[in-house]
Amino acid sequence: MPQPIRESALPNNLPEDLKPLAWLRKPDWPALHKKFRPWLQFKVIAGGGTLTLFVLLAVLATFVSPFDPNRQDLMMAMTEPQYFSGPHFLGTDHVGRDILSRCIHGARVSLVIALSVVVISGAVGVFLGVVSGYFGKTTDFCIQKLVEVMWAFPPLLLAIAVLAFLGQGLAILIMALTLQRWIPFCRVNRANALTLKEREFVVAARSLGATHTRIIMKHLLPNLMQSALVIGTFAMASAIIAEAALSFLGLGVPPSTPTWGGMLADGRTYISTSWWMALFPGMCIFVTVLAINMLGDALRDILDPKLKRSGAR
Repeated sequence: MPQPIRESALPNNLPEDLKPLAWLRKPDWPALHKKFRPWLQFKVIAGGGTLTLFVLLAVLATFVSPFDPNRQDLMMAMTEPQYFSGPHFLGTDHVGRDILSRCIHGARVSLVIALSVVVISGAVGVFLGVVSGYFGKTTDFCIQKLVEVMWAFPPLLLAIAVLAFLGQGLAILIMALTLQRWIPFCRVNRANALTLKEREFVVAARSLGATHTRIIMKHLLPNLMQSALVIGTFAMASAIIAEAALSFLGLGVPPSTPTWGGMLADGRTYISTSWWMALFPGMCIFVTVLAINMLGDALRDILDPKLKRSGAR
């Protein structure tokens, strides 16, 4: 019967993950602290924690909201915030709907729209940017002229025109907000692709016979994801503000769906008498955008290799 190999009999130069029971060893705390220290800064904890809280509220909105967001009770209309002394923690609006429940359900709409806009615009912008920068010449000229044409329109006015022409709806609103938000992804990734395509590893892959598709997918795109992630966080914040602005103007999702912008529009008429109707949805927008901007600023500092080399972080 073969004897089990003792760990002391193994060569010293064997990788740690191949040694038996290596996972039971005491972790190297200084190395782990050095590795995760950038992610323990205040901006990551505060911004990421606040954003995680809003995401959880949006996912669990049906279970955590105390009332149906569209339930009307005219007898309780314009009730002041009762906090812990009554059922309506943040008060009610002009038709008796609970403000807290509508704020929680409004987070679901805003975050879904913002995330969808970032994913779609990021995919389109990164693809067009890397194609434009890698191939250059006529391809680059055509894509950049498209960028200049789209960039000439004011973003909010273009979204209003699309919604006025095609009507209201969640899919149409996402499309209207995506029309221009792919441009920052395209411009930044084009500049990065122009630099990366002259690097040694890309030239070596090309000399070994790698196709353009393989070079783009295996060598360029993985090196562009960090900048796209940082741009995506700021694009998400701007999408939330744009969605709130369109809902405030009555051009967002249908009125039956609670949104922070729609709540602001309802509360502006009663701002002098029922201040809570506009304050709390406005605070939700402010805190969410601030958290996303803090997280995006921290990601930029952590993922930017120039800041790492210069020691500015």
